[in-house]
Amino acid sequence: MSGPATTDARSYTSGEIRTIALAIISGIFFGGVATGVAFPTLPLLDERLVISALMLSVILSANRIARLVMNTPAGTIIDRVGARKPMIFGLFTQALAPFGYVLGLNAPPTILGSFPVFGEVSLPGIVFVCSRLFWGVGSAFVFIGAFATITSVTTAANRGRWIGYMRGGQSLGFPTGLVLGGLLTDLADMQTAFLVAGALALIAGTIATLVLPDVHGGAETRSASVRQLPSLLAGRPTVLVIGFGNFTVQFLWGGILLSTLARYASDHGLELALLGAAGVSGVVMALGVLMSGATTLATSRISDRMDDRTLLTVPAFLAIGAGFFLIATVPTIEALLVAIALAGGGVGVAAPALMAILGDLTPGDELGRMGGVYNVMGDIGLSLGPLVAIPAVDSGLGYQWTYVGCAALVASCLAAVSLPLLRNPAVSTTAVEAD
Repeated sequence: MSGPATTDARSYTSGEIRTIALAIISGIFFGGVATGVAFPTLPLLDERLVISALMLSVILSANRIARLVMNTPAGTIIDRVGARKPMIFGLFTQALAPFGYVLGLNAPPTILGSFPVFGEVSLPGIVFVCSRLFWGVGSAFVFIGAFATITSVTTAANRGRWIGYMRGGQSLGFPTGLVLGGLLTDLADMQTAFLVAGALALIAGTIATLVLPDVHGGAETRSASVRQLPSLLAGRPTVLVIGFGNFTVQFLWGGILLSTLARYASDHGLELALLGAAGVSGVVMALGVLMSGATTLATSRISDRMDDRTLLTVPAFLAIGAGFFLIATVPTIEALLVAIALAGGGVGVAAPALMAILGDLTPGDELGRMGGVYNVMGDIGLSLGPLVAIPAVDSGLGYQWTYVGCAALVASCLAAVSLPLLRNPAVSTTAVEAD
């Protein structure tokens, strides 16, 4: 697994790389916007859809579950047929979800039955679950296809920049959608918000259809599933190391913080101007996302100029750990803002650096599968975080020791991720060889 990933005999000019990368970034950005548009409205739909609170939770998590299951099969398909068609399929499949929401809003509120734990299940509820599943399936193909395509058309000398821009588009799309969704729902209605989300997703798919090249295909591989994850990693310990870094970042940032921040602000009586706990958590997370996007864009070019991108992960993990330790020990609004800026900035540096390293080390005919493995580990972290967070803070641990434990987990990445990668000759020489 040494040397830059290549799939074509030809090399791409700077202009071609820019056009392809911008098409991918626009697809991911608009997809993120469409995802964000739905979030201010979906939690308000339990009474309208005639569903229980647990069924609403299933709707909210269905896309993540579907993506977790589909990541490795999607990677295998991309290795076999190339990234273009699967990614286009993913973008248009994602576009079906918002229109499915509209269908669910207008479906008759027929009760299909009452089930243990889930309570009453209605026809609109089933339509929303299916729509969210479609979104999850599509997003697996989009994210892995984007990684495979950008890695295929770039070299180690410019890969960090374009992967960083891709991650920046992904980071900024979702909060943009949150704002847009809230405004459209307040100024018009939920159906309008969903229709706009679907239109944006269709635009992303159309752009990709017109621009994306047919690269990265032809591998003779069997279809893989989540159950085959251990066998995929057996001979690739470096991928496991990189995946653990992605798991930790997603577990802490997308899992723990998102699940506990509002309650943390409420329990400690944190206020900002006229904002209460909910408003404080929204502003703080927005600051974190903006810091993440800004540092991603700022450090993308820097990673291409370094002999070893792993060096970037050291200050990144230190910043994330310091942020969690600060939240744990100084429960004030000022400390919280500084802590989120530190953690968000660290995530913005670590995530694209790890993805670029993965691209540097993975042979071209394995980009889909290894990208799928990388995404699976991140999705496990995203899914596991909320399950751990609430019981932890409600138990004897409380917020302080829960966040101290998070800081310790980040510190373990220095020993389990940064140190092994720094000692790996393939990582430190790839960028040099490509110059």
